Amino acid sequence: MTTEKLTKDPVPAGYWRDANDALIPITKVKAIDKDRDRVVRDLCVEAQKASAALLAFKLTAMQSVIDFVNRSLAEYDAKLGGKKGNVTLFNFDGSFKIVRAMQENLVFDERLQAAQSLIAECIASWSKGSNDNIKVLVNQAFQVDRAGKINTGRVLGLRSLKIDDPKWLRAMAAISDSTKTVGTKAHIRFYSRDDMSGEYIPIHLDLASI
Repeated sequence: MTTEKLTKDPVPAGYWRDANDALIPITKVKAIDKDRDRVVRDLCVEAQKASAALLAFKLTAMQSVIDFVNRSLAEYDAKLGGKKGNVTLFNFDGSFKIVRAMQENLVFDERLQAAQSLIAECIASWSKGSNDNIKVLVNQAFQVDRAGKINTGRVLGLRSLKIDDPKWLRAMAAISDSTKTVGTKAHIRFYSRDDMSGEYIPIHLDLASI
């Protein structure tokens, strides 16, 4: 049984390794290819540094918010029960705002299939032309995205529909029973207030948003 090499052999002096793992003499590499390599390599190295700095900033910011909330609660001899809970903080003059949000990662177990089956039976039993809007909502709720995942918000939203059909009620119970929390993800967002409109404008930390 052979094991795949985890590291590549060093490139000999006077050669470059191309994308196909072939060794190319530097004298055979065109000037424009060398220029392109330098631009891409330099920018990506800087991007890696910026990404690491953003991650370090996020972790520091999260901890700073937790520490502040604990100091604030300490005035009432209370302690924060874990990291759960959304928090919104303003500076003294209200020119800046920080929002720390905790988002639960919800998934469905196999009992969601029972809910889908019961809902299908409900739709089949309803008279033609009735509840068309509900049918559309149901079809949208169980659509999957490119990753093959169901939108939990749309599925859970079906429970808010006022329908007295016994099968529908059993389906909604199956949805509730099938819902599981498999983790919590923290988000932190920063805002500055526009002096003219008074609205809070996001301080973007995503290159695609700048």
